Amino acid sequence: MSGPLTHLDEHGRARMVDVGDKPVTERICVARAEVEMAPETLAAITEGRTPKGDVFATARIAGIQAAKRTDEWIPLAHPLPVESIEVQLTPDANASCVRVEATVRAHARTGVEMEALVAVSAAGLVIYDMCKAIDRGMTVTRVRLVQKTGGKSGVWSRPGE
Repeated sequence: MSGPLTHLDEHGRARMVDVGDKPVTERICVARAEVEMAPETLAAITEGRTPKGDVFATARIAGIQAAKRTDEWIPLAHPLPVESIEVQLTPDANASCVRVEATVRAHARTGVEMEALVAVSAAGLVIYDMCKAIDRGMTVTRVRLVQKTGGKSGVWSRPGE
């Protein structure tokens, strides 16, 4: 661990961190997740045969929308001036999954890790929602931060990604 938990005050109560004195820097974060499913479900998605329509378009928009509203999802997150959100959805027939990746960029006093993580989570949940009628066994899995740049801690990358 890198130090004390900053979201706790001296009495152990939750608080929003004061970032007012931190410098504004460019912040970029990448997060990933997978949605595991039956091979038939993946085929239905990629062939456009799902009952609710274009799964990838809807999931991409949901991920972008969710990232912009992260402070409403995560109680102690700061509202941030997000400048760019990209959500990529890649079907992987060998693993029978959809790989979800979000890249979020902002010039801010705090990082955009949560925005990237919320984006991949929302996109994965929308894939589940749009396909649950044909595959209730899908799993949104491995939600994780892959890379971050900016701020006092600089660059961080997850090994093996």
